[in-house]
Amino acid sequence: MDDKRFTERYESYRRATEVYLDGLFRDDEARIPWHDLYESMRYSLLSGGKRIRPVLTLECARVCGIRDWRLALPFACALELVHTYSLIHDDLPCMDDDALRRGKPTNHMVYGETMATLAGDALQPEAYLLIADAPKLTKTAKLNAVASLAWASGANGMVAGQVLDLIGYGRDRETLTTLCDKKTCFMIKAAAELGCWAANAAREQTLALASGYAARLGLAFQIQDDLLDVTGDEATFGKPIGSDREEGKTTFADLLGADGCRAEVRRLTDEAVAALDGVGDTEFLIELAQRLAERKK
Repeated sequence: MDDKRFTERYESYRRATEVYLDGLFRDDEARIPWHDLYESMRYSLLSGGKRIRPVLTLECARVCGIRDWRLALPFACALELVHTYSLIHDDLPCMDDDALRRGKPTNHMVYGETMATLAGDALQPEAYLLIADAPKLTKTAKLNAVASLAWASGANGMVAGQVLDLIGYGRDRETLTTLCDKKTCFMIKAAAELGCWAANAAREQTLALASGYAARLGLAFQIQDDLLDVTGDEATFGKPIGSDREEGKTTFADLLGADGCRAEVRRLTDEAVAALDGVGDTEFLIELAQRLAERKK
C-alpha cells in the first residue's frame, strides 16, 4: 500500500476518534460540582498518542464488511477509554510512579493521586456505556464487544498482567511473554475483535484478524517498546529512557539484546502478515504491521 493511501486512511480513523473522544465528558454550559473529575479524565483521554487500538478496530470493521466504519466508533473509543484508565493507574506512585506520559506530566502530577485514581475509575464504566448505547449496531454485536473488552482488561487479562509486573514475575522468556500477553497483547487483540463484532464477522475471519494477526502484532509492539526503552530518544519516545531498568524490571531487551529484539519483532510481524492470507482486503493492516515494527516512538 502506498504511503499516501495509508496515511490518508490512518488519519481519517485517528481524526474521527479524536473528534468522538473530544465530545465526551464536556462541561461547557454549567460548571458541575465534579467538573475537576471531567477535566482529569479529558486531560489523559485527549493527550494524543498514536491511537493504534481504535485504528485497528475501525479497520477490522471495514475489512469485515461493515457498511460504514464510523458505526464502529463507539466500540473503538470504548476500548480507548479502558486503555486510558490503565495508563493513568499505571503511572501512579503505587504502581510505576512515572512523571511523564507522551511528553506531558502524568495525570496524578497535575490533578493529584486521588483525582487521578477516580478519573481512571470513572473511565471504566463509561466505556461500557459507549458500547451499550452504540447506535445501529446489533445486540449480539454489543454483547460480544462487552465480553471481549471485559475479558481482555479484567482479572485474567490486563489487570493480571499488571499484577505480574508488580511482583516481578517475568524473569525469563516464557514468563515475560505471559506477562506481556496479558498486560498489552490482550487489549490489542480485543481491538481487532471489537471491529469484527461491529461488522458481525464470521468466526473464521475474527480468529484470523484477532488471534492470528493482532495477538502477534501486540507482542511485536511490546518488544519494540522494550527496545526503545534502552535505545530510543527521550524527546521522541515521550518518556524517560531506561525507566524499566531503573525500576528493576526484566524486559525483552535484557533477555534478547538489541539485535535479538529486532529479529523477534521481524519474526512476529511476518507471522502477523501471514495470518491475513485469504481474509480480504488487508493491505492497510499489512502496512500497519510493517510500520509498527520500524517505529521510533
